[in-house]
Amino acid sequence: MSQPNPISDPLIRFGIFELDLRAGELRRNGARVKLQEQPLQILEALLENPGRVVTREDLRKRIWPADTFVDFDRGLYSALARLREALSDSAESPRYIETFPRRGYRFIAPVEAVTASPVEDASAAGVPRSAARRYVVPALASLAFGTCLILALLLSGRIPWNWRWKHAAAPIRSLAVLPLENLSGDTAQEYFADGMTDELITALAQLGNVQVISRSSVMRFKGTKTPLPQIARELHVDAIVEGSVVRSGQHVRITAQLLDASADRHLWAHSYERDLRDVVVLQAEVASAIVREINGTLTPLQRARMDNARAANPEAYVAYLKGRYFLNNQRSTEGARKSLEHSLQAVQIDPDWPLAYAGLADSYVSAGFLAALPARDVLPKAKLAAEKALQLDANLSEAHVALGMVLANLDFDYTAAEREFKRAVELSPSSSYAHQSYSDYLANVGRVNEAISEIKLAQELDPMSFWVSRDVGRIFYEARRYDEALAALQEASEMNPNSPVVYNWLSWTYDKKGMIQESVQMDLRDEASHGASEETLWKLRRTFEKSGQPGYLKQKLKTTRDDAYIAGQINARLGNRDEALRWLAKAYEQRSGYVALLKVDPELDDLHSDSRFQTLLRRMNLLQ
Repeated sequence: MSQPNPISDPLIRFGIFELDLRAGELRRNGARVKLQEQPLQILEALLENPGRVVTREDLRKRIWPADTFVDFDRGLYSALARLREALSDSAESPRYIETFPRRGYRFIAPVEAVTASPVEDASAAGVPRSAARRYVVPALASLAFGTCLILALLLSGRIPWNWRWKHAAAPIRSLAVLPLENLSGDTAQEYFADGMTDELITALAQLGNVQVISRSSVMRFKGTKTPLPQIARELHVDAIVEGSVVRSGQHVRITAQLLDASADRHLWAHSYERDLRDVVVLQAEVASAIVREINGTLTPLQRARMDNARAANPEAYVAYLKGRYFLNNQRSTEGARKSLEHSLQAVQIDPDWPLAYAGLADSYVSAGFLAALPARDVLPKAKLAAEKALQLDANLSEAHVALGMVLANLDFDYTAAEREFKRAVELSPSSSYAHQSYSDYLANVGRVNEAISEIKLAQELDPMSFWVSRDVGRIFYEARRYDEALAALQEASEMNPNSPVVYNWLSWTYDKKGMIQESVQMDLRDEASHGASEETLWKLRRTFEKSGQPGYLKQKLKTTRDDAYIAGQINARLGNRDEALRWLAKAYEQRSGYVALLKVDPELDDLHSDSRFQTLLRRMNLLQ
C-alpha cells in the first residue's frame, strides 16, 4: 500500500474514519466529525507518515511557526487532546496515536490511501515483520553465495573463527526484551507471558554487563507491528530479544531470539521446554545464553548467579506472577490489595523461596504508599519480608530496594537506607526501579543534584515510563527548578492523562510559578480522582470564584481527604503555623507517604525558621 500523499491521495481511511484532505474534513462512518484546524493539521501530519514518529519539532514548524506567539507545549497538548477525543482514542491505551515522550507521536493503526497508484509498500502500511521479510526472498541467492565464500575462508584458516563477533557486528552494549507473545490461545494467560517478560528482563539486568531497557518502555510495543529497527532507534538499543511463551498445564515452552536491531538480522535463537517448577532456572538459562552470545562467556559472578537459581513450587510461582502483574499494571489502591493477596499466597505455598518474599515486600510497600493500607501498619511487615528474602538470597536487588525504602520511610535510618539502595544498583545496574528509588531517597534528604543525576539514569533505562517521568518532575520541583518541573510533569500527564498521581505535583508546581488558576484546576482534578462528590467540587469551585485561592484552601480544609501531611501543607500555605505543625507532627506519627518530603517541600519553606519544625526534622534525622 502506498504511503498517503496529500496531493495524489484525496482520501485516507483508517478504521471507521476517513480523512478528506481536499475538503479538510474528518468523517466517522460517513458522518462529518467536527475538528478544529490545529488538531486536523496534526492528524494530516501523522497520516502522511504512518508508522513513523513525527517529532514535536516537526509539528511546531508545521503548525506553530516562529512568528506565532503561543505557548507551544500547552497548544500542542490541547490540540492532541481534542484530536484524541474526536477519534475516541486514549494516550494510555492508544488505538491510533502513540506518544513517544520528549520526541513526538506516531500513527499506529493501518492506513488505506485511496489512490490510483499500483505500487505497494509493505513497510509503510505496517505489515508484520514476518510478512515483510517474504519480500527479501530473491536476495537469498546472493546471501547463500556470500555465506559459502565466508565458510570456505574459515575452513581454509584465512579468517579466524572469532571473526564473527570481532568484525561482523558492532559490540552490543544495550538491548531491549520485547513482550513475549502469549501463544497459549488463552487471554487469561497474558499475566503469565507478561510476568515471564519481566523476569527475563530482571535476569538479564543482573547477569549481563549490557544496559537493559526496563519493562514500562518495552510494554508499549506489546501487540504492535513496529519494525525492529524503529524500535531500536526509539529505545536507543543495539539489540532486541523477542520470542514467545506457551504454558500448558505444568509445562512451559519459551522460544527466544537475539537480533541485531539496526539491521533486523538474526544472531541467535533457541527453544526451551521445562516443567513449571523449573521456570526460574529456565529464565536464568535463557539470560545466560544471551549474555554468552553477546560476550562470549560468563564471568564467575554471572555463573554463580545462574547456579543459585532454584526451582519454585508451580503454584507459588503463578501466585508470585499474579502479584507482580497487579503491582506493575494497576498502580492503584485496588491493584495494591490484589497484589498483596497473591504475594501472601506465594509465601504461604513456598515459605523458602526468596523471590516470594521479595515480591511480598514490594506489595507491602506499595500498599502503604498508595494508601491501600495504613503505612504505619504495613511498612514493618515489608521490612520483615525484605529481610527474610535477603536471608535466603543476599543478592536480590529488588529486596534491597524494598528494605531501603522501609529504612528511609519507617525508621528514618538514612545511612542504612543508602547502603541498601547502593547495593541494589550494584547488583542490578540496569534496574530502572533501583535507580529511581535511590533518586527518591537522595531528593528527600536534600541531595538534589545527585538525585537529578540518578533519575536521569533511570530515565535512560526506561525512557517511556510514566512513573519515571513523573519523578523527574517531582525532583525538579523539590530542587525549585519549576520550569523544568512543569515540562516534565506535563510530559508525564500526556503519557497517562488518566493517572491521578501527577495532578497534585502539577498543582503545587503551578502554585509556585504563580499560575493560580491552573493550580486550582489541577487540584480539583486531584480531588475528583480521589472520590470527591459533585457537591464538594461545586463548593470548591464556587469558593475560588468568590474568595480566590485563600478561600479555596480554607474550604479544602473542611472537605480534604484524611491525609495529615496535606492538611499540614495547606495550613502552612495559609500561614496557620501552629495548625500546620500540629498536622505535620501527626503525619510523622502516621508515617504518611508524603512525610518524607518534609525537608524539601517548597510549600513548607516558611516553617523552616520555627524551632518546632527544626525539632520535627531532628526526630526524622533530617537535620545535619
